[in-house]
Amino acid sequence: MAKRDSGCWVGVDLGGTKILTGVFDAQLRLLGTAKVSTRAERGVEVVLERIVRCVREALEAAGKSTGDVAAIGVGAPGAVDAARGTVRFAPNLPGWRNIPLGRKLTRALERPVVIGNDANVCALGVYEVELRARPRHVVGVFVGTGIGGGLILEGRLYEGCSHTAGEIGHMIVEVNGPRCGCGNRGCWEAVASRTAIFRRIREAVEGGENTVLTEWLGEDLEDLRSNDLRKAWKRGDKLVRRILLQAADYLGIGVANLINLLNPEVVVLGGGLMQALGPELLPRISRTAREHAMPGSCARLKIMASRLGDDAGITGAAVLARRWALSTSSS
Repeated sequence: MAKRDSGCWVGVDLGGTKILTGVFDAQLRLLGTAKVSTRAERGVEVVLERIVRCVREALEAAGKSTGDVAAIGVGAPGAVDAARGTVRFAPNLPGWRNIPLGRKLTRALERPVVIGNDANVCALGVYEVELRARPRHVVGVFVGTGIGGGLILEGRLYEGCSHTAGEIGHMIVEVNGPRCGCGNRGCWEAVASRTAIFRRIREAVEGGENTVLTEWLGEDLEDLRSNDLRKAWKRGDKLVRRILLQAADYLGIGVANLINLLNPEVVVLGGGLMQALGPELLPRISRTAREHAMPGSCARLKIMASRLGDDAGITGAAVLARRWALSTSSS
């Protein structure tokens, strides 16, 4: 069986728009990475092929081969049955229902593959590597294509009775709000995710509002990215700033709901949007959250942005792989 000091660990972050893979040594030091677009609209098999390609490219970048790999961890979006390695439903991956991702990747890569929900995996990475497993109660909020959550309660990842706990992006925060990828209306991610922000900017441009983004990217804003928002913010773009601050308010309200429910020591925000705009948005998110939380619930609370940024997912996936290998070798 794989031991902690043998081989390397591979972490895969499967997202709605991109796949990021990292190769880590026994001490979870990052050796090499690779990134490819997901191409989810092309179907499940294409995405699987792209995951395999991304893993192989990351191993090449790290100077490793598949034979050096002790285990591979994958953070997948949506409802994941970790015990079976199956993605039950992924709102941001069309056609993904009951996909045996672990089995398919194990066969393709000829290495053990363990699957977890992407936000749970991110929370594991932040908790073990960034927070050094010190706080007992941590809520992770990861803002990207959607909004994912990971819950560390009493020092352990909380997954619920059917391993689907932490789907905080699908809390309803606006009853008659925009349609979400899950089919409901007014979900938190439908009003505060990067996807929601992009949608509102495009709607505003179609309504005749001006933004520097159209000068850079054209009227359709087809190639809009989080870093474009950061640059527009720094240019003082009024439209971008207004929509980002609206999203920050929604994020703060959602965080307040989580504080009221779970009373954590730490709320850590991560994901691509926070990596690009954390310093600009975190003060507004934190202030809004504290204003809406119950009195007394924030006495020992820290609200922070993850320093791991986009690497939280691959780091946590490597942690997941190592945990699986250690539990297997000790059983």
